[in-house]
Amino acid sequence: MQPKPLPTSGKPVVAIIGGGVSGAGVAYHLAGAMADALPVIVVFEPRAELGRGLAYDTDDPAHRINVPAAKMSLQPDDQTEFQAWIDARDAVACDPEAKRPDGQVFPRRRLFGDYVASLLKPLLADGSVRHCRAAVSHVERRAGRWSIRDNKGGVTEADIVAIATSHPPPAAPGRLASRLAAHPRFVADTTRSGALDVIRPHDRVLVIGNGLTAADVIASLAGRGHDGPVTAISRRGLRSRGHAPVPQPLYGDFVAEAAHSAVSLLAGIRAAISAAKAQGISWHGVIDQVRAQGFDLWQALPVAERRRLVRHLRSYWDVHRFRVAPQVEAVLDMAIAAGRLEILAGSVADARIEGELIRCTLQPRHRGQPLERIYDAVVVTTGPAHGGILETQPWLAALAADGHLSLDPTGLGLACTARSEAIGPSGKADPSLLISGPLARGTFGELMGLPQVTEHAFFIAAEIAAKLRLAETKAHPA
Repeated sequence: MQPKPLPTSGKPVVAIIGGGVSGAGVAYHLAGAMADALPVIVVFEPRAELGRGLAYDTDDPAHRINVPAAKMSLQPDDQTEFQAWIDARDAVACDPEAKRPDGQVFPRRRLFGDYVASLLKPLLADGSVRHCRAAVSHVERRAGRWSIRDNKGGVTEADIVAIATSHPPPAAPGRLASRLAAHPRFVADTTRSGALDVIRPHDRVLVIGNGLTAADVIASLAGRGHDGPVTAISRRGLRSRGHAPVPQPLYGDFVAEAAHSAVSLLAGIRAAISAAKAQGISWHGVIDQVRAQGFDLWQALPVAERRRLVRHLRSYWDVHRFRVAPQVEAVLDMAIAAGRLEILAGSVADARIEGELIRCTLQPRHRGQPLERIYDAVVVTTGPAHGGILETQPWLAALAADGHLSLDPTGLGLACTARSEAIGPSGKADPSLLISGPLARGTFGELMGLPQVTEHAFFIAAEIAAKLRLAETKAHPA
């Protein structure tokens, strides 16, 4: 039996696949931009509420926002809205650790999901936005429209589709996934609910990766009473940096004479950090300026230089750009001081199961002699495997096979134009298929931090609104 199409009353239909901050943001801003001629806006999201996604659907009290609440918002022109929302509800009254001595607030991550969900609720209540609580199973182009099937048996015919899906899961390096898959305490994906429940209080733990996810894992384990030794290993052994003791002003200008190579960009950043230091400004202000000018900087770099930057400098950028929350940083500092946390630069050369144990061969970066270590658990925190995004969901693979999607040449996600229109293998863009959020990083550069994700969601909504108005004008010329 064929599923019945969603009734649309003759209005254009916009389907948004993914209801995290990016997808919810597109729906929210599109509803605002088209209030006078509202299309049917359908968001496909299996979770109960829109606006959470992977990041903000966590109940773990150790998972915190890693930037001050006063710099987070769904509104591009009002960064303080989330802080105002917290103040109006006294929302951190039961979380005394949220407020720092300098007055900044770093709440638990779930609270930001509560805030975004609260903005969507009125739109859901009055029908401006429809939440299809299902996962998309297939998307195809048919008779000039997009036919979307979901895992609940529904089918939706849409005029425009915005892909706003979550990051792909991390990929275990080398052969680890197959070598350790049978071990009960091999955690390949920490985003799965209860993933860390298998780790016992005294287990010796190897964490592969050393970014924000690794920091979250270590803090979560500590919060559960874990007191066993932890080794965090990454290629360069770079630990996520913390925030400045006090807010720093933006420093430097990187677009007046934009760099055209990764090397010259790095030289410019280093020079700016030195000059800022002479004026009593920490590196934080320089990196924040690079982030603020990130789109223009990225556009100035040829594709070959973008690849070089990703290959050689991304890990350095990530640990300075994506800073750890002060509460989490304190947990890491205490673990290091107590000798329970060891941070290594290197790689896992080999691993094998020996009964209940995991024997690992670690190859330090600057030592010829490998280290043989025994662990009770191994946790992968290498970050999203953006280059494998097409394999994570069958409908994405099908769209690629049909010529609608292709990987970005930098390996950061999906190829798209400066208008965020998806580019297929032929190099041709489809104006009715858009990429929203971090999967568009290859074109837009800095699209992982929340301010940039919010701005991009607003941009996507404006693009869709313009397309709909143009279509309406063509259909009904004055």
